[in-house]
Amino acid sequence: MTETERMRADEPPRTLADSIRAAGLKVTAPRLAVLRVLDQAPHSTAERLFATVRAELPSTSLQAVYGVLAAFTAAGIAQKIEPAGSPALFERRVGDNHHHIVCTRCSAVHDVDCAVGQAPCLTPAHASGFAVHTAEVTYWGLCPDCQAATSASPSLLSAPAPLSNKGAR
Repeated sequence: MTETERMRADEPPRTLADSIRAAGLKVTAPRLAVLRVLDQAPHSTAERLFATVRAELPSTSLQAVYGVLAAFTAAGIAQKIEPAGSPALFERRVGDNHHHIVCTRCSAVHDVDCAVGQAPCLTPAHASGFAVHTAEVTYWGLCPDCQAATSASPSLLSAPAPLSNKGAR
């Protein structure tokens, strides 16, 4: 974790507008709306964010939401994750090098704290000269709801569903 990220993690909660300004970005209605939705629904796709933001700001376009997400990830106030076989997901939790666990049945996504020690959590046996600053780990398994459903009906063990925002946290 860089000093900036460490300081950001230790800061008291701010308003959404303050978070945007602190990242060096101009506060706009679409940026505020996207940030508000990300706070309420982490691990959201751009399309889900767009659908929710559009209810508040009908003139907002999907392209505008992608632009806001690009600005937020570049500024370090949002993070893009890309679990295999799924659309990109976005979240506000940044700077702590946490990981994710994905349900192979319903595609629920949850945060998992760092596996061991300080970031980066994993040190490769051979870094090939790279200076490693983050490690991304995705755990795959069945969430409690899907475990209960499959124990009741084993035929429910089929191919993974496309990632949704069910159970996202």
